[in-house]
Amino acid sequence: MNLSPTDSNSLISKVLNILEVNAPGVTIAVIMLLVSLGSNLVSASDRRWFNQLRRPQWLSFEVLIPVIWTVILICGAISAHIIWEIEKGSFQGWSMMILYLFLEIVIIAYVPITLQTRNLRLGTWIGLIGFGLGLVLTLSVGQISPGAAWLLLPYLLWSPIGSYTTWAMARLNP
Repeated sequence: MNLSPTDSNSLISKVLNILEVNAPGVTIAVIMLLVSLGSNLVSASDRRWFNQLRRPQWLSFEVLIPVIWTVILICGAISAHIIWEIEKGSFQGWSMMILYLFLEIVIIAYVPITLQTRNLRLGTWIGLIGFGLGLVLTLSVGQISPGAAWLLLPYLLWSPIGSYTTWAMARLNP
């Protein structure tokens, strides 16, 4: 997936267009918000359990994780919008939107499932499944728009780090 200067200029103009109010962009944002609310389905005792877990000594960036995920989800939404605009409601467009939605559900499900089950190994598997889905989505998107695929790169870079971190925490908290 090479990003040519033409793709870059086109990508920048598409990002700027998303900032204007439009029906597909608003729809994608509302769906993201609704799915994201699912991450709040945890109790205070679940949060206390998670906060009391031992962490690896190298985990010094934990305070940045909400910012990292915010950037990743915004990039994913912009990527979805670009694909929607290119496909304009075609079967392929709807199929891609279902893949984006499924990936977001897996991403958001990590917190409530891991905390409610109090099972970090399960959380690791959810992260790895999300990475696999993200890779499939990125390769599929790349055939339609290399620029939209590049916007999924932050997720592909972060997901293994998050999964490894969860795995390392599981080893410290048997």
